[in-house]
Amino acid sequence: MLTGEIRNKVNTIWEMFWTGGITNPLSVIEQFTYLLFMKQLDDQQTRSEKRARLTGKPLENPTFADEQQHIRWSQFKNLEAGKMFDIVKDEAFSHMKTLGGENSQFTKHLENAVFIIPTPQLLQRVVTGIDQLIMELSEKNKDTMGDLYEYLLSKISTSGTNGQFRTPRHIIRMIVELMKPSPKDTIVDPATGTAGFLVEAAEYIRKFYSDDLFVKSSNEDLQKHFKSTMFHGFDTDLTMLRIAAMNLMLHGIDDPQIIYQDSLSKGNVEREKYDLVLANPPFKGSLDYSDVSENVLRTVKTKKTELLFLALILRLLKIGGRCAVIVPDGVLFGSSTAHVSIRKEIIDSHKLEAVISMPSGVFKPYAGVSTAVLIFTKTNIGGTDQVWFYDMHADGYSLDDNRRELDLSKHEENNIPDIITRFQSLEAEKLRARTEQSFFVSVVEICANKYDLSISRYKEQVHEEVSYAPPEQILKEISHLEEEITVGLRKLEEILR
Repeated sequence: MLTGEIRNKVNTIWEMFWTGGITNPLSVIEQFTYLLFMKQLDDQQTRSEKRARLTGKPLENPTFADEQQHIRWSQFKNLEAGKMFDIVKDEAFSHMKTLGGENSQFTKHLENAVFIIPTPQLLQRVVTGIDQLIMELSEKNKDTMGDLYEYLLSKISTSGTNGQFRTPRHIIRMIVELMKPSPKDTIVDPATGTAGFLVEAAEYIRKFYSDDLFVKSSNEDLQKHFKSTMFHGFDTDLTMLRIAAMNLMLHGIDDPQIIYQDSLSKGNVEREKYDLVLANPPFKGSLDYSDVSENVLRTVKTKKTELLFLALILRLLKIGGRCAVIVPDGVLFGSSTAHVSIRKEIIDSHKLEAVISMPSGVFKPYAGVSTAVLIFTKTNIGGTDQVWFYDMHADGYSLDDNRRELDLSKHEENNIPDIITRFQSLEAEKLRARTEQSFFVSVVEICANKYDLSISRYKEQVHEEVSYAPPEQILKEISHLEEEITVGLRKLEEILR
């Protein structure tokens, strides 16, 4: 989440683009993002150079060769406007577009990218503004690409019209920590967006498997897998794809497999390929049957994208593959044939493990819809025995449009640490009562309730007994109050005479 001060700085840079002649909001976002990427590439190499000096080891795979030092952000940002413009337009931008290699998905996504900042003066003002902005964000330890893109997206009138909302970073992090991706996994997000889930999964693996991936030379296959074949994503928005590819490259993924593809279309023929799906699919899209893959429709006959994506995920997963997906609450309790059939498919044919209900403010200011996280494993032979439910009341931020950060250490203001702790100790959860914040429900009971997965169906409310005084005593107290009021009125009348 960005502070008001940071938002004002972003607004100022946006105004620079607008007054400089770039008035299409998507064009502003693209140009803004390209410059952010150039800045972060330079920062990334600077950190690598520092590590190399400290360890005495040579710098591996530098983004900028010795003869390219002049196209680094830290070098050209101090030049006079005309010279900076020539370097960025003719050299730095071209260099950025080829970073993935000749046949990489990254290069394919950026081959049609165009630098359209029209004047040296505008470029100089924007570069100075971004430099100050990134410096302030770095001091606050913020997720620069994610938070900035979220705010930029909120400034265009088309954002969210198809149910596409950026998943808050702390919710992504919670889901990744629940799923614990490993270096051997092949991970996909079929509604990639800016690649938030994939980036967080990469950071989790870096943190917990650093020795296996980056220290032991014997694990070259794992290292290659991490850098080129572990992370996959599909999207139909070219702007999103470019940002996703740049985001992943900045996190050490040399050739991210981010594909321009409609996940639900007949053109997507992938099946049983992935170990882990992490996704927040569009909530309120509606498609024609003719546009949707027949394999998906065989699982659930519907036009609703939130249901179609669940069927797609089941097709994409290998046997034993796991999934954590965000769905709108309607998926949990909808009574249509399609709603019931997809829940029945997951529960009867696979293993549904958890339903984490989230409060309605999680996706504000874009939407106030209530959502939940479904966690399940593909088995094709069933396996659902008991389903764990958790009723999240707070996620560490105010649940209004402002989404102010609260005290993350307090349980009543942030349930996320508790969710992770409880999910990782499910055996102990079996002792919990239905009146608590989390509990188990047997599959027999769920089936008897038409596969309803809404937590309100199973949670038992505690009604505290309230004691009142006897009616006679209450009447006496009322009479006494009336007498006091009458006496007061008489005194007031005497004063006014």
